[in-house]
Amino acid sequence: MTERADAVEIPVRYHHAVIPHIMVDDAAAAIDFYQRAFGAREDFRIDAPGGGVLHAEITIGRSVLMLGDASVEEAEAGSFAAPAALGGGTSVTLHVFVSDVDALAERAEAAGAEILQPPTNMFHGDRTVVLKDPSGHMWVFLTHMEDVSDEELRRRLAAAG
Repeated sequence: MTERADAVEIPVRYHHAVIPHIMVDDAAAAIDFYQRAFGAREDFRIDAPGGGVLHAEITIGRSVLMLGDASVEEAEAGSFAAPAALGGGTSVTLHVFVSDVDALAERAEAAGAEILQPPTNMFHGDRTVVLKDPSGHMWVFLTHMEDVSDEELRRRLAAAG
């Protein structure tokens, strides 16, 4: 991705974050999608002895994501499950700051992502797109445009209704 001249540095509080580990039904296909849609780089992959991906790590922008194939046994035990095993829902939304959210949204949609909210300038100072990937995971990609004080954030939120 190219750097936007008008992008502001990502707030320090988001420089070091919890590393998500998601489960999918076809990790190899998910990695391919994330490369095409989000410009992800595959850092490494451990194949499962019986086929599939036991564990992989990718980098999107400056953010690391761990992923692997969910097994039927794990889903039935209530531990690791892909969104499809949960009836298509998920309890987690993944947030990633990128330098150009508009370009990412365009590329992601062309690769098969479902855009739920097109790129929009939000009251909190970020330009944001919300999408769902083919595996059913929810993503929010943001380009930080301006720092907003707590007072201004509350004022904007109240004005938005």
